[in-house]
Amino acid sequence: MIIFYDGYCPLCQAEMRHLKKYDEHQAIQFEDIQAENFQRRFPQLDWQALNARIHVQLPDGTLVTGLDATHKAWSAVGKGWLYAPLRWPGIRIVADYFYTLFARHRYTISYWLTGQKRPCDSTCNVEKKHE
Repeated sequence: MIIFYDGYCPLCQAEMRHLKKYDEHQAIQFEDIQAENFQRRFPQLDWQALNARIHVQLPDGTLVTGLDATHKAWSAVGKGWLYAPLRWPGIRIVADYFYTLFARHRYTISYWLTGQKRPCDSTCNVEKKHE
């Protein structure tokens, strides 16, 4: 499985570090969508969609997004139970709504929680870089 994450997001980076720590069997290939050669290596993928929310590509090629992707990744390292309640009916709707808000405002929320800004100043145009 491949997980596509935003390497400019401090909270996303922290989650990937934790996930890697538990990935003892290298079940996950970690791909930073902000990497210089990303678009060249994955031209078939929609970078804008990947930037909007986390994605996991399953071995059969299926793309899973949002908290479903997070749950799949943590399940691959034996810790799926951490996210399983967020996939339960009822809770799922609310959790997905808040995940969408988080994804949209991840740089601001990361700054509030970590004091770290994305490694890019105000002149950086991430979307333009990947056109």
